[in-house]
Amino acid sequence: MIEATRVSWRYGENPVIDGVSVTARPGRVLGLIGPNGSGKTTLLRLLYGALRSPTGQVVVDGDGLSTLSAREAARRLAVVIQETGGETALTVAEMVLLGRGPHLSAFQRTSRADHEIAARCLARVGAAHLGARPFARLSGGERQRVLIARALAQQATHLLLDEPTNHLDIRYQHEILHLVRTLDTCSIVVLHDLNLAARYCDDLVLLGGGGVVAAGPAGEVLDPAVLEPVYGIGIRRLDLDGAIHLLFQPTDHDTATERSAAA
Repeated sequence: MIEATRVSWRYGENPVIDGVSVTARPGRVLGLIGPNGSGKTTLLRLLYGALRSPTGQVVVDGDGLSTLSAREAARRLAVVIQETGGETALTVAEMVLLGRGPHLSAFQRTSRADHEIAARCLARVGAAHLGARPFARLSGGERQRVLIARALAQQATHLLLDEPTNHLDIRYQHEILHLVRTLDTCSIVVLHDLNLAARYCDDLVLLGGGGVVAAGPAGEVLDPAVLEPVYGIGIRRLDLDGAIHLLFQPTDHDTATERSAAA
């Protein structure tokens, strides 16, 4: 379990996250949603320690995140962030094998078991055929799957992902999020696509205006009356065969603005 209590962050004089509290529970997928600039990625960074909140605290399974060593934190928290760089001489297999680092002592070499774990993780994300390829030569979508495989290779109890479907086509968007949902971990994922959030997240935190607008089971948060003021767009919700589908349409104000601009 990850519990954040009254965490905050500001860039210069601009507060992005202000006194936010969230709880991610074991065996469930928590989605962080909200419009651009609402602080989703900033909150995620606070939850895994890349940023240290000047207020409140983050607790992982009862232990303060700030009290954990880097190695212990890596054994508990596996993170997939948005990476644009790919300048490395490592092969895909070597990149995934880096995920085994937290389980090795300072001068211990990877074992056959470590290589087998890395290979299984590559297979789980549909990238087993890429093992011998240079990581730097992969497409954006291929890199994303490899980075997720590296996180899985850590065998951590918590998985945190920042827009894991970025660069992925529709098939792999669903396959990756389905995989995350089936893992026996506490998972937190930043998502822009509300329909993907509806399908694969158990719980949601909707951010806006520097704080939490709504939090709870996905079916409760994905209420058009809650979402529309935050996103500034008309939303219609359909519940079909036990699944939530959201349809979006510009508001009258947006339509009038577009017509005025066109004129």
